[in-house]
Amino acid sequence: MAHKEEPWHSLLAGATAGAVEGFVTYPTEFVKTSSQFGGQKQKPLDIVRTTIQTKGITGLYSGAGALIIGNAAKAGVRFLTYDTLKSLLADREGKVTAPRSLAAGLGAGIMESIFAVTPSETIKTKLIHDSKSPNPRYHGLIHGTRMIIAEEGIRGIYRGLFPVMMRQGANSAVRFTTYTTLKQFVQGNTRPGQQLPSSITFAIGGTAGLVTVYTTMPL
Repeated sequence: MAHKEEPWHSLLAGATAGAVEGFVTYPTEFVKTSSQFGGQKQKPLDIVRTTIQTKGITGLYSGAGALIIGNAAKAGVRFLTYDTLKSLLADREGKVTAPRSLAAGLGAGIMESIFAVTPSETIKTKLIHDSKSPNPRYHGLIHGTRMIIAEEGIRGIYRGLFPVMMRQGANSAVRFTTYTTLKQFVQGNTRPGQQLPSSITFAIGGTAGLVTVYTTMPL
């Protein structure tokens, strides 16, 4: 009988991976968001150069706390919800069909939208926008969040919730379904009990990511 993972394992592993991903990729997120502000279109390299010259390398991490915490919460909620739903929908052998994996992924995407993605993206965008002004009003993540909620209420950080739920729901549904289907297919062609090499798991995850990007791009 296979060992059953504890729910907190999924939460901890997902949150850790999400935080690391958020920290490593944040400068690209900062450049993308900054390019959307103002009337003039700036090239990514120009934004990086100007930011470093005026605020130093740490300027590329303005508002990073919101995204890193949000990314950690998003990944933690996503994997916890998916693994919980998957275990409930699995058959006696522990296998999950594609439609059931799709349903579990959809549920995971909706939950992460409500508890992590929508508020963290709203706060992150406002913090970055504020950091570009001559006289920033927000002094860090906690202060900025408190001011945003004080001025706009909880609804202020949940604007655009429904579109985000659609996007994240479709994203997680496609990603987990593709990953699970490919992994089960590959494992079906290996010896019973044989563990897949990390390189194969990485390739499956990369393929699932590509499929997700191209199928959910309109959202």
